[in-house]
Amino acid sequence: MNFNNSIIDWKQVDNVISSSNRILLTTHENPDGDGLGSEVAMYHHLCDEKKDVKIINCSITPSMFDYINEGGCIETYNESYHLEWLKKCELVIVFDVGDFNRTRNVKEAVERFNIPVMNIDHHPHPDKNDFSYNVVDIKAAATGCMVRSYLEVARSAPLNKKICDGIYTAVMTDTGCFKYSNTDTYCHSIAIECLENGVDTNSIYQKIYENSSKKRVSVLAHMIENISYELDGKFAWSYVTIEIMKKYEANKEDLEGFPDFIRSIEGVEAALMIFEIEDNLCRMNFRSKGKIIVNKIAKSFNGGGHAFASGAVLHQPISEAKKVIIDKTIEMVQEQLDNI
Repeated sequence: MNFNNSIIDWKQVDNVISSSNRILLTTHENPDGDGLGSEVAMYHHLCDEKKDVKIINCSITPSMFDYINEGGCIETYNESYHLEWLKKCELVIVFDVGDFNRTRNVKEAVERFNIPVMNIDHHPHPDKNDFSYNVVDIKAAATGCMVRSYLEVARSAPLNKKICDGIYTAVMTDTGCFKYSNTDTYCHSIAIECLENGVDTNSIYQKIYENSSKKRVSVLAHMIENISYELDGKFAWSYVTIEIMKKYEANKEDLEGFPDFIRSIEGVEAALMIFEIEDNLCRMNFRSKGKIIVNKIAKSFNGGGHAFASGAVLHQPISEAKKVIIDKTIEMVQEQLDNI
């Protein structure tokens, strides 16, 4: 099965899922609202179907998403605890992953037992891939939209609030609260359906976007002080070092939304954040308002993602990486600006 950005036969997808009893659900490292919401929605559906199902991720769940982690349903992989359960697993469904390697030790365990893997994603994937079942729709605004499309076919009972909380989280976060250019009528129809099923949209918004820690605010202030503008202000970038993270005792969760903040600046068409992860490792996140295709830039660093939101890593000290990344980004942004 390889629905790689082609018309998806959700009945065929359901035949695979329905024929499996023990099912693992997972998403990428440093999980976001789309990955978490999608797997939580699927989890509650499969529980209703009496499946033996677990959500096991390679990274801990950010506290802002505790409201969908009811009963601790989202687990973090622990070999000594999960390995025996995984041995008899019949299917793995991975959501929103972009690259299966981003599931880290979960992927290693899955490959150890040669478990079939189904990929449900709205990121681009090559036709030749490692998935047993590849279900990709890059036109979908969120993987959560794809989960809703699957449930339209697979589920006879009405959606319950737990499922809707997951789907709404997925769609809301990946459309920037329904503001990004990927937002379509299907997204809004999902939001209406979720409201009708009792989802407290205001509470979810506050938990995710109006719950900044003091540590986050301190790091954000430092990031803002270091914003640089290139190409007459059309490209802006900043960075955060390990030193600053340690100074304010911040964690990865506190960095959420930094690239989007830079993108929101007047006149900026392309935004970039560089995060120092280790002494010789930096992560870069690109954002665009729509005129610049930033995944082309990410791909030049062996990364990827969506046209207007993408990322990559570079194995260099940040003192060296900044120049390499900025020089290349300026070159590629200028090239695109020249063709507008």
